[in-house]
Amino acid sequence: MRNHTFLSLLTPLIGLGLCAAGSANASETTADKIARAMSAAPPSVSAQATIMDVDGTVLRKGDNGWICFPGVGLVPGDKHPMCNDKVWMAWMDAAKNGTSFSTDVIGVSYMLQGDALVNNDDPTATDPNDGGMWIQEGPHLMLLVPKALLKGLPRTPKAAGPYVMWGDTPLEHIMVPIAPPIE
Repeated sequence: MRNHTFLSLLTPLIGLGLCAAGSANASETTADKIARAMSAAPPSVSAQATIMDVDGTVLRKGDNGWICFPGVGLVPGDKHPMCNDKVWMAWMDAAKNGTSFSTDVIGVSYMLQGDALVNNDDPTATDPNDGGMWIQEGPHLMLLVPKALLKGLPRTPKAAGPYVMWGDTPLEHIMVPIAPPIE
């Protein structure tokens, strides 16, 4: 029940983010969006990836199974690019549609240009002054793993190394920082 309630609250936020982010980037050229999306991952991943705008428009068809975005639809107007494998795309689809997600395989997402300021514990939080644990990660990887593999990992970005973001929610995942957070 908690997961269903949580996802039903998150779904409008994601939908709003997808619409707002798409319209905020409307003045950019397609080439600008493609270049930014490709910067999210190593060229060995992004060179042949499909590039998709945050509103779902395919900007460039790829053939390696990866999907790169020029921004993240969860944050209106966001311009932090990400590249996702098929497991992460399933996670994003579940979040968008308010359905549950679980995996029995590892999923990988690259965000080599960093991320927006987000609450580490609550993906629906919007006020950085709410007393929560807010972080603006620098370059990082995100991993989806079977839930049992999250046990024992730190739940705070202040821990050295990987940690769990959005723990105990349907959107929990492992953050793997590869550079310091953005200050």
